[in-house]
Amino acid sequence: MTNRQPTRPSAPPDPGQFPVLWPVQTRWADNDHYGHVDNVTYYSYFDSAINGWLMTTTGVDIRELDAIGVVAETSCRYLAELSFPDRLQVGLAVESLGRRSVTYSLALFREEADGTLVPAATGRFAHVYVDMNTRHPVPIPEQIRKAVTKLVTRST
Repeated sequence: MTNRQPTRPSAPPDPGQFPVLWPVQTRWADNDHYGHVDNVTYYSYFDSAINGWLMTTTGVDIRELDAIGVVAETSCRYLAELSFPDRLQVGLAVESLGRRSVTYSLALFREEADGTLVPAATGRFAHVYVDMNTRHPVPIPEQIRKAVTKLVTRST
C-alpha cells in the first residue's frame, strides 16, 4: 500500500492568465433546490463559452463542419458558490493542442458590481475531433486550429 500525501489546491486563477474572457449570464433555472447553481451547470457554462467563442471567432457554424469536436474529458474544481442572477466571465486558454485534439484550461469568474472578477471554479475540457458521419478521429479543422492557436499561452 502506498502512503500518498493529499494534493494541495493550486492558487486561485487570475483573469490575466486567460487570453479570452467570455461573458455568460446565469439563468433562473440554473439554481437548484439549495439556492445555488447546480454543479453540472458549471460544465454547461464551460461548453457554451468554448463553442460560442469558436463560432464567433471563426465566423463558422461549427455544427456544419465535416469534423466535430466531441468531449473526451472534463473536470471542474469548485471554488465558490454561484446563484442567479450572477454575471460570469469564463476564462479560456489552451493547455495542449495536438493534431486531432485540443485541451482547454478554463476558469469561471463571478463579476462583482464594481467589475472585480472573483474565481468560482477552474475546469478542463478536451475535445477530440471526429468525422461527422463515421465518428472516427480526424485532424482538427483548419478554421478551428487557427482560432485555438490564439488561446495558447506561453506557460502552456
